[in-house]
Amino acid sequence: MFRLFLAAAVALFSLPLFAADPAGAPPPPPPPTSAIYVSQEATALNHLEENTAITRRMVDRVVRAATGQTDSVKAWRSLVAPTDRVGIKIAAAGGRYFASHHGIVEAILDGLEQAGIPRSRVIVWDREADDLKLAGYLSERGGYQVVSIPPTHGFDRSAQFSAPVLGKLIWGDLLFAEKQGKLGKRPEQADQLSSSSYLANVLSKQVNKVINVPVLSDEAGCGVAGAIYNMTVPNLDNWRRFTQTESDGASGLLDIYADERVGGKVVLTIMDALMAQYASGPRFNPNYAFPYNTIYASKDALALDANALRLIEGWRKDSKLPPIGSHAEWLQLGEQMGLGHFAENKILLHPVDPE
Repeated sequence: MFRLFLAAAVALFSLPLFAADPAGAPPPPPPPTSAIYVSQEATALNHLEENTAITRRMVDRVVRAATGQTDSVKAWRSLVAPTDRVGIKIAAAGGRYFASHHGIVEAILDGLEQAGIPRSRVIVWDREADDLKLAGYLSERGGYQVVSIPPTHGFDRSAQFSAPVLGKLIWGDLLFAEKQGKLGKRPEQADQLSSSSYLANVLSKQVNKVINVPVLSDEAGCGVAGAIYNMTVPNLDNWRRFTQTESDGASGLLDIYADERVGGKVVLTIMDALMAQYASGPRFNPNYAFPYNTIYASKDALALDANALRLIEGWRKDSKLPPIGSHAEWLQLGEQMGLGHFAENKILLHPVDPE
């Protein structure tokens, strides 16, 4: 019943971020199964510190497998062209130990250079400048562009998404200052509610291809802070309404990801599970995090999140924590929308490490 209600809400009330196909053609159906390529090495982390020589090799293996290429150069050239404006969307909220790891990002940068895109043209980004700094992402260190999303003017007024769930505007949201100015310094609370969110300029205007690098983490409101979360929530203003436990707002994340200017730009998702966390995420909490020494890659973001959810549920059960699956029921709608696969029997895990 709950899923049917969500499906109806999505169909009747969610407004697409951009115009639908004028021909009215439905999206092509997903393949009958989705592949996730898995690399695990016990020495990828040593006392929480990354062994970058190992993680770079792990990335190379999963990328070649995910693209069906035996050669690294051909693998990356199948994903991007020298004329592309490529961004790497990392997850920096976890700080030094639970952000997207540097060796993984460096391996991606090396691959992009092999495809003809110098690292000086690549944007590595997340929402908060302080998070990026604490995670060690500084432009002067890596030779790539490190970009945050500045409050208010970091969002694109022409890239709007509306959903039936209202959110309270706060400082940093695009429309907050405007409404504050019109309503005075003490507006009524209802006047600061909005059903609109706006995409970050970096995603809507600055990149046309994205390598998505989420971490494997829970999130109390929407269940999983994984592949879909990493491309949506940190790239929106008025985002809090999508992670409220008392609302069905998380289903709106599927509509956002389905848009060509969001998920349509993602050519590959590489999930960083060198550290995994099953409670109190996506900020780092060492009480619920542990070295998992794993990297996943897939072209199906939904399948990656479904796999992450099942792992998180197992770890929570082992730790006698309550299940979180009810917060992530929205993911199941993604399969109905044709975004990928959620059902476990339609997701195939392929180890890629040498014997």
